[in-house]
Amino acid sequence: MSAVVQQQESPQSPGSWPGGDGGNWPRYPRLYEAIPDSGPTSGGNTVLLTGAGLQGTSQVTFGGIPATIVAQDPSGGSVTVVAPPHTAGTVQIIATTPRGNTNSVSYTYTIAPPTGPTVTALVPSSGSTAGGTAFAIIGTNLTGATVTFNGVPATGVSINPMGTVLTGVTPPGPIGNVPVVVTTPAGSTAVAGGYTYTAPPPVVTSLSPSSGSAVGGTAFVITGSSLSGAVVTFNGVAATGVSVNASGTALVGFAPAGAPGNVPVVVTTPAGSTTVAGGYTYTAPPPPVVTSLSPSSGSAVGGAAFVITGSSLSGAVVTFNGVAATGVSVNASGTALVGFTPAGAPGNVPVVVTTPGGSANVAGGYTYV
Repeated sequence: MSAVVQQQESPQSPGSWPGGDGGNWPRYPRLYEAIPDSGPTSGGNTVLLTGAGLQGTSQVTFGGIPATIVAQDPSGGSVTVVAPPHTAGTVQIIATTPRGNTNSVSYTYTIAPPTGPTVTALVPSSGSTAGGTAFAIIGTNLTGATVTFNGVPATGVSINPMGTVLTGVTPPGPIGNVPVVVTTPAGSTAVAGGYTYTAPPPVVTSLSPSSGSAVGGTAFVITGSSLSGAVVTFNGVAATGVSVNASGTALVGFAPAGAPGNVPVVVTTPAGSTTVAGGYTYTAPPPPVVTSLSPSSGSAVGGAAFVITGSSLSGAVVTFNGVAATGVSVNASGTALVGFTPAGAPGNVPVVVTTPGGSANVAGGYTYV
């Protein structure tokens, strides 16, 4: 406590202190000390002023700037105030009472070291490995911050004037969870939970060909990106023989059978789905064409092997006088068909080849003998 109490410039006349012992006392209010005797330049901290004769204090100034009075001791032994802001340095505190101003006591304003950033939220907490995801970080003391995802700086970083919201765009990154670090001139902090990179959904740039026979089996190629692990459906029916290259940029397969007309084609990976623009158009298969039947005659008991040549024979059934042949099989190119004749009455009978594309009569028929 200060041992010296300074007298104000206009001293009051001697007299008894209110409630005192009746002796003659200088009727001057006094300050002894400020607790604490220093604080930040921003002010806002509570300061206890001890002294005597401080009853009815109406104002307290720090270097001439009024403080906020929050409490007073009824006996005049103290006043509690909230320090106002002030530039750095030592100032004098003076209290004003009904009996005049007090002596002054010293108070030092100091510049507080900057406080490091804090983060309360990162939104969203996941996004594509390709980067480019807009994000926001909520926290405090973010002014001047940079942000890294797995050590790679985010782009387009912007911070609001209060330093509580930071926005930016994620850089590319590997699949999985990575650390996110916010750094300011005052320090760094890691974002709790980090950020999870996920595989991007598939992208399709082309489907070739975009049409094929309704019987299915048409080979196709899809190009794009992020196609790894894909399955492909035509109108909800899975394509067969699907295979994707190592870079995930090309996919091959065979179209399933479908009804004539345009149908949706969907590529699905673990990261999502995409619909192929324009879809796929199923076309009615061409009718079968028969160029020969060999042999053209055989036993009426049936069971004779025969060969039909021509084109567009895939999926064919063959009838002899309306009775289906057995063991019918067609080669991959649809140009040759083999089977066994059914039994029939002696004589010449019509032979009809039927496929999904239509029917064709074999010229000359077949003669049972």
